[in-house]
Amino acid sequence: MTEAAGALAARIRDIAGPEPVEVGMVLGSGLGHLAAAVEGVAIPYADLPGFPHAGVSGHSATLAIGRMEGRRVAIFGGREHYYERGRADAMRLPLTVLKGLGADRLILTNAAGSLVPEVPPGGLMLLADHINFSGLNPLIGEPTDARFVPMTAAHDPDLRAALRAAAAAEGIALAEGVYAWYSGPSFETPAEIRAIRRLGADAVGMSTVPEVILARFLGLKVAAISVITNMGAGLSDEAISHDHTKAMAPLGAAKLERVLRRWLREAGEAQTR
Repeated sequence: MTEAAGALAARIRDIAGPEPVEVGMVLGSGLGHLAAAVEGVAIPYADLPGFPHAGVSGHSATLAIGRMEGRRVAIFGGREHYYERGRADAMRLPLTVLKGLGADRLILTNAAGSLVPEVPPGGLMLLADHINFSGLNPLIGEPTDARFVPMTAAHDPDLRAALRAAAAAEGIALAEGVYAWYSGPSFETPAEIRAIRRLGADAVGMSTVPEVILARFLGLKVAAISVITNMGAGLSDEAISHDHTKAMAPLGAAKLERVLRRWLREAGEAQTR
């Protein structure tokens, strides 16, 4: 851990208490309200030097630390995207701090476009894998051999199985598919959507992949769930916009919260058996 990350972790423990964090979560566009469900403290990113500004509407620039369903969690109410300042590694410091707080698991969420008609807006998609279509990487410039991160099982199979079980227990459909990362901020063209469908993508978005790479670099187990807010360009007549994304996100957010709460409860019960 870097000196800056260590100092921030110590500062956060002074505010939130010394108990180690078990699970971290990063919330996507329109999903920031989930951080309010944490029984604990909310720390503005502005009070944590080096944390991203999360300047996209629909994101909450706060770190919530406390209890949810009996587990000690740290929830990032928003993320910085590559398209904001041209930094693929924008979330490296926050995730390094998360690791320093004791977490060994990370759940990522995002708002995404679906490329398969079976998963319409309002649905959820668990990511089985991803395609880094942007070609960008948050580890460019890392000087050590740790940069050569294997990505064969980047989306942890055990976490995915547990999330599928939680969704099934709640009676919530949870599709599974491959997510393609475009840099944004412009939405994809119909031709680009046709291209990534042929490459095997099932959903498309502007985030998450850098954090998956960083999580594996840091030794965190990671899983990600997309809330589907629209169909990809050319697959429907809907008008795609960020306002549309924010308006549609709540349709899936309530289901996502139920899945995550059930998963946290089940994880806690498994530890007590």
